[in-house]
Amino acid sequence: MEQLDEMLLELKDTSELMIDLAYSSLLYNNKEIAEEVVTMEEMLDELANKIQRQAIERVVNDKDEEKAFTVIKLAAAVEEISDAAMQIAMVTINDPEPHPVIRLSIKDADTTITLAEVKDGSDLVGKTLGKMRLASQSGMWAVAIKRGRKYVFGPDKSTVVEVGDVIISRGPPDAEKYFQDLCLGKERLEEPY
Repeated sequence: MEQLDEMLLELKDTSELMIDLAYSSLLYNNKEIAEEVVTMEEMLDELANKIQRQAIERVVNDKDEEKAFTVIKLAAAVEEISDAAMQIAMVTINDPEPHPVIRLSIKDADTTITLAEVKDGSDLVGKTLGKMRLASQSGMWAVAIKRGRKYVFGPDKSTVVEVGDVIISRGPPDAEKYFQDLCLGKERLEEPY
């Protein structure tokens, strides 16, 4: 896949995750997730700028004005979506208490979303999500993994977990602490894994 196509795919995937996380931060009044959205928005702005520069280079080199124009419009549209996600997240960051309607929906929520960094000594290190059966063992389903400044979107059973990964997961509220403790190395996976 061409570099520009890969960047456009990353831009799309990042904006989709941002919307999901922004909504979740508001729904669960989770400032940590809201702050992750803000970080993602900054990264997405940088990526959109790179895409637009490459599209301009394409016009100069290939004379493909139509494709470059389409790419620039697409990058700008996704940037607007990411700005909207950030505005949603900012409500959580700036408001000390959620709106009463949101508080009622939280009370009835049967899922939560959380972030947890994988520390050295965790049973998760060096294993695939499938081999350790993370979802069935912890109750939390990995939505994405932040690895440095990159994201692994929709990690599957073959995704290997590394020290320093931040796993963004969703599941029942009563599974959240166990999942976070697994990532920290305070809890152990059930055998066999």
